Amino acid sequence: MDFSKHPCFSAEARHTTGRIHLPVAPKCNIQCNFCNRKYDCVNESRPGVTSTILSPEQAVSYLREVDKKVPNLAVIGIAGPGDPFANPEETLKTMELAGAEFPEKILCLATNGLGLPEYIDRLAALNISHVTITLNAVDPEIGANIYSWVRWGSRVMRGVEGAAFLLERQTFAIKLLKEKDITVKINTVIIPGVNDEHAEEVARYAADLGADVQNCIPLMHVEDTAFEGIATPEAGDMQALRFRTGKHLKQMSHCARCRADAVGKLGEANTAEIESMLAEAGRTKPSGERTKIAVASREGLFVNCHVGEASQLWIFEYTNNRLELVDRRATPIPGGGDERWHTLAQTIPDCFALLASGCGNSPIKILGDYGIRILALECMIKDAALPLFEGKPIPKMLEKKAGHCGAGTQCGGTGTGCA
Repeated sequence: MDFSKHPCFSAEARHTTGRIHLPVAPKCNIQCNFCNRKYDCVNESRPGVTSTILSPEQAVSYLREVDKKVPNLAVIGIAGPGDPFANPEETLKTMELAGAEFPEKILCLATNGLGLPEYIDRLAALNISHVTITLNAVDPEIGANIYSWVRWGSRVMRGVEGAAFLLERQTFAIKLLKEKDITVKINTVIIPGVNDEHAEEVARYAADLGADVQNCIPLMHVEDTAFEGIATPEAGDMQALRFRTGKHLKQMSHCARCRADAVGKLGEANTAEIESMLAEAGRTKPSGERTKIAVASREGLFVNCHVGEASQLWIFEYTNNRLELVDRRATPIPGGGDERWHTLAQTIPDCFALLASGCGNSPIKILGDYGIRILALECMIKDAALPLFEGKPIPKMLEKKAGHCGAGTQCGGTGTGCA
């Protein structure tokens, strides 16, 4: 692997080659006290921020168009806006598709390491060049001050317990990566008064595990976080700190603290053209044989029914510049777990979207695998369907947060398979 073309590993390459971050991983499995993941914020340049979330297919289509526009695009990465292994299938499918179409480009990931070990074989098969692990503390007492919580499956751990478990998993992840001969970069966020005096120990610990390079990142001021009142470290303090950590591990000192949707050279803001391309790529729209919209509705006028409680779906098409009801289809009866959602997807194979007033994570994931996006809304059908058919964004005021199952008139979220 030629790292001379990777802007993170070569200070010279940052001036000549570009990278693209594909924002396909919105969920995170830990909460850092310096992180606030706002999605739609084009004026902030920092990790955890993106203007749009893409599916793997959308991401590769977007990558294809960006590659035509951005010269010397050498690196394809996934860095959130959450954690890649809190969204493992989306992450790995994106990497598989991108690697197959662009074998000459470098693939890389940035993660906290918590969920990585179970996917080490798939990572190695992808020919990933390197993985960045964010390792902020190797003492659980210090880590307890950095992480609000750590989620492992349905279990949420806090304090020293959470920090200790995270460190155990990070240690395991680094060892596995090195066994597969994958380059490991360590990111350490330097938080004055919390882990700044501990950074050298982090470097020593990571070096003993075989890590290749460390990137000490000064804390950024981020509003509405537990650390918003802590000042950013001074440049001189960071230089002295890197001298100490550099005794143990090679240092990277030109990090631009990239957004999860960054494109181009390090330090460059996304252009208006790139922002427009990203928005277009993330838009839900007709494609191929999927030319219709399904709606969970009680009377065919409003989007007012949860996916889990809908006994039928109203099917609409856009013909002669008008919305037309073309069918009504019965939904699978409640029960049956995930099989219910596979059957539902097979009931509406000609639809590119399903509009509902709410749903759980299972239907979102399963219908998404079939290429059908579920949008949570409460509005008149025409107010959401017409913009989708016409290639326009749905007004933000109509949208709800999908993936949080509510309790409708017939569904209490107590075992029908929606949550």
